[in-house]
Amino acid sequence: MSKPGKRWRKASGSVDSVKLYPATDALKLVKANATAKFDETIEVALNLGVDPTQSDQQVRGVVSLPNGTGKTVRVAVFAKGDKAAEAQAAGADIVGAEDLVDAINKGTIDFDRCIATPDMMGVVGRVAKVLGPRGLMPNPKTGTVTPNVAQAVKDVKAGQIEFRVEKAGIVHAGIGKASFSEAALVENFNAFMAAITKAKPSGVKGNFIKKVSVSSTMGAGVKIDLSSVAA
Repeated sequence: MSKPGKRWRKASGSVDSVKLYPATDALKLVKANATAKFDETIEVALNLGVDPTQSDQQVRGVVSLPNGTGKTVRVAVFAKGDKAAEAQAAGADIVGAEDLVDAINKGTIDFDRCIATPDMMGVVGRVAKVLGPRGLMPNPKTGTVTPNVAQAVKDVKAGQIEFRVEKAGIVHAGIGKASFSEAALVENFNAFMAAITKAKPSGVKGNFIKKVSVSSTMGAGVKIDLSSVAA
């Protein structure tokens, strides 16, 4: 196993691995430590008190970050006719039907989000085994199966992100870039946490959010005091 780089050791040295920081302080520290030669992504990781193997304890949804993600998102849309034209006009990067299925089956997946009109789901189902494991399968619960493809494309391009609980009850997402102002990062963080709280399954008992930490792409994680999130 390779040793951590000098930048990571320097960044981790300014972080108390035991201390729980107020959310604003944690984001400020992570931003200050993001000194790579590229614009690092600021990421949030949560440990939730859910059992993802239980169907009634799934946590999934979307949230529109008020300041966007800072990332250029490529969007593919399964649509035909007028809906295909609407998607293209709204800024979709790839629009298709059977031809898009063929491209995906050949290994060409040059997009970050996938949207489909309801009538195209039979076609999309032919690549479900490819898109599903990558988290790209369109789903009505996340607004990516919709007749209003133009609005869906605009929402994604404007900074809407998806989230879903993974094994061991973990959720993680990028909420911006190190180049963002501290205020913008705090706003995005608060919007994300509000969406997670709203997505709490009714069957979950006890503490829903157990741990929260933030980090940058190349930086050390900073643990957040949950009382500052609740506030």
